[in-house]
Amino acid sequence: MDWDKLRIFHAVAEAGSFTHAGETLNLSQSAISRQISALEQSINVPLFHRHARGLILTEQGEDLYLTAHDVFHKVAMTEARLTESKEQPEGPLKITTTVGFGSVWLTPRIKEFMDLYPEINVTILLVYDDLDLAMREADVAIRLTPPRQPDLIQRHLMSIHYNVYASPDYLQEHGMPKTPEELDSHNLVTFGDEVGDQTDLLPALNFLQGAGAKGKRRKPVLQVNNIYGIYRAVRSGVGIGALPDYFIEGSANLVHILPELQSPQTEVFFVYPEELRQSARIAVFRDFLVRKILESRK
Repeated sequence: MDWDKLRIFHAVAEAGSFTHAGETLNLSQSAISRQISALEQSINVPLFHRHARGLILTEQGEDLYLTAHDVFHKVAMTEARLTESKEQPEGPLKITTTVGFGSVWLTPRIKEFMDLYPEINVTILLVYDDLDLAMREADVAIRLTPPRQPDLIQRHLMSIHYNVYASPDYLQEHGMPKTPEELDSHNLVTFGDEVGDQTDLLPALNFLQGAGAKGKRRKPVLQVNNIYGIYRAVRSGVGIGALPDYFIEGSANLVHILPELQSPQTEVFFVYPEELRQSARIAVFRDFLVRKILESRK
């Protein structure tokens, strides 16, 4: 079976269309179509059902895809081990985490890590969906929920609480709520229900809608599916919002209100594939994170 055709088949199966696979592989749609047809002819079975809305794997195609997926995963991990230096950490390090944590906590600290390890080429991917670490969509993840994929190593990093904040201008106009029940008559800014794969975060992100409520859950005046967006909205006086404790470090722009209210605890994990257990660049980045977290507690 031709390796190049198998590579193209795998990309098409992942993308669900010749067009999207072509964008990934930098090949024309017609070139990809010819390669898939040639592969089907060489093994004498159809691999895709073709229709106007895209491609669906046949039973034989599904079987080949599962095998190809496993092969490419093993090749990627072998490549990572072969390029790893035991003496000096070097090479690519692709880190994924949530938009809020990555923007506010990680990126201000990453320069120090890059200065310490200039031979490591860092990429940060900020998304709410869990990327597939086994398929090297990223090398490591900092996740606010326990990993769901098997064969992943996890290290607990810290616990996060969300506290309640408002701007001085908002409090001057609407008054200071003295009890959680008084939130019924205030404007709330919450996250909403759009958090990708990480729906376990919703109780913490939206806890103000139910904290001390007398009846049904409160309806927010604004929903923003980004923690930094909530911060900007609260700071501008739109309403009261919940923000993680790491978010307000050194900020004098907001007033911490109702200190007795805290969200359900959110746990933060450092996650990476079993195959990268011996990776020097993974180890030094993990140790860097642990050190920065300990420093922030002093």
